[in-house]
Amino acid sequence: PRSTLFPYTTLFRSGVIFGLLVAFIAAQVWGDVEHARVAVDREANSLRSVVLLAAAFPGETDTHLRGLVRNHIEDTVAQEWPRMADQSATLRDSSPALSSALQLAIALDPKSAGQITAQRELVARLEDALEARRQRIIFSRSNVNWVKWLCVFAQALFVIVGITFVHFDSRGASAVAVAIFTTGFAVSVLLIASNDCPFTGQIS
Repeated sequence: PRSTLFPYTTLFRSGVIFGLLVAFIAAQVWGDVEHARVAVDREANSLRSVVLLAAAFPGETDTHLRGLVRNHIEDTVAQEWPRMADQSATLRDSSPALSSALQLAIALDPKSAGQITAQRELVARLEDALEARRQRIIFSRSNVNWVKWLCVFAQALFVIVGITFVHFDSRGASAVAVAIFTTGFAVSVLLIASNDCPFTGQIS
């Protein structure tokens, strides 16, 4: 009878909705982590290119550019990274060393065709590093907001109530079903929460 199947179909629909919510949040978290990783790799590659290209301007210019890149990396590790970990870094925070390096590259006076090409690439790589830095700061502030968590917990509660209602005549089966669901729910929440911020925990 339809009345007999109704609790089961309702529970099935609630479970599907819960699964979709978890998958939606997990996709956002994993996407943010991947975007943050790409931004960090992009910045590192750009800085390495700057160091290599600086050799086209031997002497004081080469030394100065390498020093500015080193200062930027040290400031990032010592100051910016901890702020990204606690999500307090903002786009208003500038990188004086990287900005100085860009100004120096723009002001260079190339003497040969090779130096002209190197200068153009230096400016491009430094601009790329600045953009990558901007992206990693943006993704350092991304997280799962409280509304999404509230929806997941509310849906989980509905599923638990549905399980209890369906197995109302069997306390043992109800307890086992609820235990299995809550364990899976706790594992899912733990996995998502542990990866929620790209610059904290093991993945930092």
